[in-house]
Amino acid sequence: MIYILKRIFSFFLSALFLFLLSTPMAFAQVETRVRIVEASNVGILVDPALTDVHSQLGSLFNFTSYRLLKDIHLSLVGNRPVDIFVHPGRSMEITLVGEYRNLVELRIRVKRDGLPILNTHVRLSRGRTILIGGPRHGEGTIIFAVSARF
Repeated sequence: MIYILKRIFSFFLSALFLFLLSTPMAFAQVETRVRIVEASNVGILVDPALTDVHSQLGSLFNFTSYRLLKDIHLSLVGNRPVDIFVHPGRSMEITLVGEYRNLVELRIRVKRDGLPILNTHVRLSRGRTILIGGPRHGEGTIIFAVSARF
């Protein structure tokens, strides 16, 4: 009987520990960096400001040229969307929707003329950058490189 009680206690203790690890923490400010990149097959230029993500860009996208258009630093607070102007008629809305011990969850909406054309949730761990292919731009495409510090 004692053996069974020990097993049950052990199970509940493990379940409580896993629950606490997965439960969101209170929202704090999360420093977020959004880089707006123009990718094209015109030339072979890679902007020096993109050296930290160049290998990711090359493995995910089939372009020869990557040029940084904007480098935006934001302080996100829980459930408060921030709009970023991308280029005429295009914008991005980014919202902190969850903050956990080892990652943050962001909702990202890319809009054309105010209407969402992409609505996604991403989870970012410390020191990671996520790349999101965006709308056409000139002779290429916009790529969003999003990272967060927390």
